[in-house]
Amino acid sequence: MGKRTLKSKSPINGYVKSGFEKVKNEFVKNFDERGELGAACSIYLKGEKVVDLWGGVKDHQTKEPWDKDTMVTVFSSTKGFSALAVAIAHSKGYFDYDDKVSTYWKEFGQNGKENITIRQLLNHQAGLSTIKDLPIYKISDFDTSNIIGELEKKKPIWEPGSKHGYHCWTIGWLMSELIKKTDPHNRSLKDFFREEVAEPLEAEFYIGLPEHIDDARVANIKGISSVLDLFKNFRTFPKSLLFAFMNPKSLTSKSMVDSKNLLAHSNFNTREMRQIEFPSGNGIGLVRDMAKIYSEFANGAINLKLEPNTLEELKKSPEPTKNGFQDAVQTVETAFHIGFFKPLETGSNYGCSQCFGHPGAGGSFCFADPENKVGFAYAMTKVGMYMFDDPREVALRNAFYECL
Repeated sequence: MGKRTLKSKSPINGYVKSGFEKVKNEFVKNFDERGELGAACSIYLKGEKVVDLWGGVKDHQTKEPWDKDTMVTVFSSTKGFSALAVAIAHSKGYFDYDDKVSTYWKEFGQNGKENITIRQLLNHQAGLSTIKDLPIYKISDFDTSNIIGELEKKKPIWEPGSKHGYHCWTIGWLMSELIKKTDPHNRSLKDFFREEVAEPLEAEFYIGLPEHIDDARVANIKGISSVLDLFKNFRTFPKSLLFAFMNPKSLTSKSMVDSKNLLAHSNFNTREMRQIEFPSGNGIGLVRDMAKIYSEFANGAINLKLEPNTLEELKKSPEPTKNGFQDAVQTVETAFHIGFFKPLETGSNYGCSQCFGHPGAGGSFCFADPENKVGFAYAMTKVGMYMFDDPREVALRNAFYECL
């Protein structure tokens, strides 16, 4: 199938290689049956782009169509790209995953954080997940440079290494400062990612949108807009997570909801939020380039000169703490390994055991499958209410693996 409009109620364009028509069919179904507004999906296999689809609208208010060069915010899928940057730093020999964070970042080593290892930090085991206790009053406070001093003073809320809990918003800042403290050039994660990953691969993905990128190129996110919407959609959440969200004193609420509601979906449509360095949530780019980046890593990241020992580390299965895989923040079973969200039989069992990537709020998901040499990316404008495994994304992923 060539580059032509596909049959659907919504404008859908793109390309699928012969043999991958099932992915196209599910992409169309997302619009016709699953309420999709605007989205793109791209998949690379053994370095070849076999799926490149986009459709619907990039702005639900103006109805402007999603075009070939539309970029989109991917929320927590950003964490996966941040972790790829950390992997490059590890490959360059800047640190070992089992080193103490305080060896490189002296200010971090206070208030019970002295012995936290880089591995524990990246595996969401450091006990630094809460955000409500941080002095965040305006959007610019979410920039790494403005908040990192507070994280240095922070005291763990559980014994580091004893369990894991999703560091929903704090993990990106921690990864950024780790890179800055170990990089001989003292680069922020935003600059390190651009220079070490995006530019060598000629890929458009930014953690902090540069001034020269016009906002008109970026799709606008349609979040949850009413209380009715909220409760209608919250049925998709596990009950334990729903109750935890509703309790302002819970670890879930303290870790995932900021006191000023600055993390409302609509704020991610503002230039102010798009341009700061917020490595846990404001990554923006072309979906095909997100797949291209993960494809590079799925195929050994030879162009990026990734050392084999780093790649082997990325492919490893996660190890449970003495608390198992129970996530203290998300209240369900999850698995994290050196910054990535990993497949888990009792959780999101995507791809195969070697896969590494990260889902994002609303439904986006980007990952590498080294076993099958796959780079996968899906992102959308309409926020779905799943922590991971959004039905729209799952339909595309399953269709692809069936074709494979």
